[in-house]
Amino acid sequence: MTSKLIYKMNPVTKKIKTLCTDRGISISELAESSGLTEEQINLIYSSDKIPSLASLIKISRALGVRLGTFLDDSEYFGPVINRGTDNQKAATFTSQLSTDNSHMDFYSLAARKAGRAMEPFLIDIVPGKNGEKVPSSHEGEEFIYVMNGSIKVNYGAETHLLNKGDSIYYDSIVDHLITAATSEPAQILAVVYSPF
Repeated sequence: MTSKLIYKMNPVTKKIKTLCTDRGISISELAESSGLTEEQINLIYSSDKIPSLASLIKISRALGVRLGTFLDDSEYFGPVINRGTDNQKAATFTSQLSTDNSHMDFYSLAARKAGRAMEPFLIDIVPGKNGEKVPSSHEGEEFIYVMNGSIKVNYGAETHLLNKGDSIYYDSIVDHLITAATSEPAQILAVVYSPF
């Protein structure tokens, strides 16, 4: 007896595919306009994992939509409140399409806010996950505040160690990578700005 793998498309990929289909944009056209390769786009289309923030930002710019378009549930035009008691869904992004970046779980803090220019996330960073961690880069800026634990931020050729209460603000066009600095988990507040 042969078993079939049931494929479940992640909602981010579904939104990318829908936008491309509705606009008649082929894989090769999306690859060319986003600066990604056709192989990367094909991997995004066939993966159940969410692409990296850097890849999503490049795709959002190529399609002329906000980054939040891919992360939104249902939009709300007033203020969006997240209560600490709310059960939030974590999104795990892949840093490269062939490299696992599951050492970070992202919780969007504004997924329902319509027309937002910033993407605030609460991020849990798990130390010691297997797999090579690859830096990312994308247009925009990032602000990171360490809420718990210690993190290591590789930024270009520099390495910065940040502890609880520390913060860093940087241009995200420079290669950057955030990992736990110790064997203990860390938690950060990250605000990502990507120009539209």
